[in-house]
Amino acid sequence: MSGESVRIRPTHPDDLEAIAAIYAHYVHNSVATFDEVPPSTEDWRAKAYDLYARRLPFLVAEADWQVVGFAYAAPWRPKPAYRHTAEDTIYLHPDHGGKGLGKALLTTLLPLCADAGVRRLLAVIADGCDNNPSSRLHKSVGFTEAGRLNGVGHKFDRWIDTVIYQLELQPREMPAVEQHLADTSAGAE
Repeated sequence: MSGESVRIRPTHPDDLEAIAAIYAHYVHNSVATFDEVPPSTEDWRAKAYDLYARRLPFLVAEADWQVVGFAYAAPWRPKPAYRHTAEDTIYLHPDHGGKGLGKALLTTLLPLCADAGVRRLLAVIADGCDNNPSSRLHKSVGFTEAGRLNGVGHKFDRWIDTVIYQLELQPREMPAVEQHLADTSAGAE
């Protein structure tokens, strides 16, 4: 990751202003998101609390003590039968693309999603020339194309397709600490 000291860690409330600023760049300058008005820091706070309540991961990439990217998994759809399916979201500060941060965020996110009970992770990627790195990133860790939705978004006076990628996640074995705690509590009965 080009010599910078990078750390991937869970999001903290103090990170939300930087997250809002990173995302606002893409709202104003890209078709990577179909949002047309950037969410406020308070909107991000509500999203973070919702994800934490659902046990879904929300991570940041920190370089030299600055938040330079973020990733999270959110429910794919609200209907109960979709509860084991989530959609990932990854954004990097525009000065920090191409340094491996997206892959570091995604590869950290995947096992955390599996631990949260996600069995199918989706990525919905706008098929614009400025967003090809997202497709390459997801394919590099095993996502496969599941389908294309033609002309479903309209931003910057043009119609935009999205491509859906998916990855099947496998449940992980219980981490040793959790197994020890489970064994200890079972013996206490």
